[in-house]
Amino acid sequence: MSFLRNFFGLGPKVNCKELIANGALLIDVRTPSEFAQGKPKGAKNIPLDKINNEVSKIKKLNKPIVLCCASGMRSGQATSILKSNGIEAHNGGGWYNFK
Repeated sequence: MSFLRNFFGLGPKVNCKELIANGALLIDVRTPSEFAQGKPKGAKNIPLDKINNEVSKIKKLNKPIVLCCASGMRSGQATSILKSNGIEAHNGGGWYNFK
């Protein structure tokens, strides 16, 4: 599996829970109504359609970012956006991984 991760440019898998324990910010990119129905402890809600507007603020935090959503699809998109802006970002997948 790690061969495929490296082959497709995904890099080594990181332990997102460990990153958060060491100071990374958890951002949930679901809609506000989804977020209100259940959320991971300590997560900040920035919906995917607003993430571009927040790039400069996120960059100023100068810390790793872990992103989550319902399934990992939207958080994957948000991860790509942040990485393309020079931010250390990791797709944490579904928010339930961080309950």
